[in-house]
Amino acid sequence: MMFESKRKIKERLIESFGKAKTDAFDFESIEKYFRNKDQTDVFQVLSDKTCNDLDFNELFTFIDRTTSKVGQQFLYNTLRSIPSDNDKFIVQEKFIEQIIKDSNLRLKLQIHLNNLTRDSTYFITSLFQDEHINKPKWFFVIPLLSLTSLLSILLLPFTPQFLFVLLGVTIINLAIHFWNKRNLNEYLGSIPQLLKLNMVAKELLKFNLPALISSDLTESIKIIDKVKNRMAFFKLEAKFQSDAGIAFWSMLELVKALFLLEPLLLFGVLKQLDTKRKEIEKVFSFVGYIDSLISIASLRQGLTQFCFPDIKDKGKNLEVTEMYHPLIVNCVPNTIQVVNKSILLTGSNMSGKTSFIRTIGLNTITGLTINTCFAKRFSLSRLKIYSAIRISDDLMNDKSYYFEEVQTIKQMIEKSQMPESNLFLLDEIFKGTNTIERISAGKAVLSFLNNLNSVVFVSTHDIELADMLIDTYELYHFSEQVDNKTVDFDFKLKRGKLKNRNAIRILEINDYPEEIIIEAINISKELDKIFIVNKPG
Repeated sequence: MMFESKRKIKERLIESFGKAKTDAFDFESIEKYFRNKDQTDVFQVLSDKTCNDLDFNELFTFIDRTTSKVGQQFLYNTLRSIPSDNDKFIVQEKFIEQIIKDSNLRLKLQIHLNNLTRDSTYFITSLFQDEHINKPKWFFVIPLLSLTSLLSILLLPFTPQFLFVLLGVTIINLAIHFWNKRNLNEYLGSIPQLLKLNMVAKELLKFNLPALISSDLTESIKIIDKVKNRMAFFKLEAKFQSDAGIAFWSMLELVKALFLLEPLLLFGVLKQLDTKRKEIEKVFSFVGYIDSLISIASLRQGLTQFCFPDIKDKGKNLEVTEMYHPLIVNCVPNTIQVVNKSILLTGSNMSGKTSFIRTIGLNTITGLTINTCFAKRFSLSRLKIYSAIRISDDLMNDKSYYFEEVQTIKQMIEKSQMPESNLFLLDEIFKGTNTIERISAGKAVLSFLNNLNSVVFVSTHDIELADMLIDTYELYHFSEQVDNKTVDFDFKLKRGKLKNRNAIRILEINDYPEEIIIEAINISKELDKIFIVNKPG
């Protein structure tokens, strides 16, 4: 990593506030903390399926304005873990308000957090989440061999025959020393970064942030400090590895090999760290929490419009005013109100149906996790989010598109019978099968999902579904304006079902042969007669 002066760091941090990162995102490392964290106390952990459907990784790259890798991992976990209540938001908003008003405080905090930007920082989590390397059964031999080396050197001036003992032990010790290198390398990144983390936490404690500090945080920092001297060896080792060619390194390697210092220190430190997992996680969470809140402040600073959500514990209500998708440039905002019903969307391809459903989903996520919505107003219940938007054939497991869709929607059916409120997001339900069965199965499933605890947002091309579900679903649509040679989308949500069908007209303006257009129109008229559905009443 290139050296960066303190002045340059300050300039960079000041300049970046309110702006999205341009860094590369290593999601495998960013997710490490989330993947291994105990989530038993949260309301819902977002599934990989839902995250894929809603373009979660793209959303995260937009939201993430953290300074440290610790903060980045903590923020990722925050966005994927919906809490059971809103209590944390009280503390969150007070702190965010403080750092927005006091830019000097924010900058000082970020300068300390900037010490945790190396990629090796990602591996701090392994020290309190992963199993450590176990001592080999023959480890008791290592202290004996180390002592034998020492005694041989001390007795050599008096008894020259000890030279043979020393040579034999040195060969054995060298073999053990280099065997242990692989073990050592696993911790050359994480342990030095743990020392930095503890140092940063101590610096952050000096600021007046009492609401963010748990009662036992100071004690956790002190406990980690007790093994600081032993861990400092790893910091020294990492430095020499990065400064290859230093003559002193060769001498030090010989001494370490002769007395087997590396395995003795490594397994000694791991034994101590194994008993301090809770303390390490407390310090990690403290630093990560501060950084994630600064990131939320930076996010809001760069938005033209956002709101705090009005979160209710229960109820089948959702009220949205001028909501937009943060990743769509010049996104057209839309307004919708859901009262004791669900929503069925009709409209042609590219008109905005799927983007609107995703916008509902991601605003629900950010509202429930970071108290921030991309809207003028956003009122909702605490909902668990499930989706069936991006489904594909699973060729590796020999699953068809339809079978994959059936399994995904079955999980929704099971979740709908739970006492918690749910938000179900579906795009083109059962599009993997024929028209008659698609409409029949779609109507039955959507009626079943639309119970007292659930809000459903579903899009469809099947206008017939709109007539079947009119009593339990509010009907909305997106439409386009088709002129002689152009198709214009306004992406505005409109009440009612779509009345105009333009698919064949779009073929016509794209110069499809006339005989195709005529035949398509005639077939369309015949099919309309077959699929006429009488409206209720």
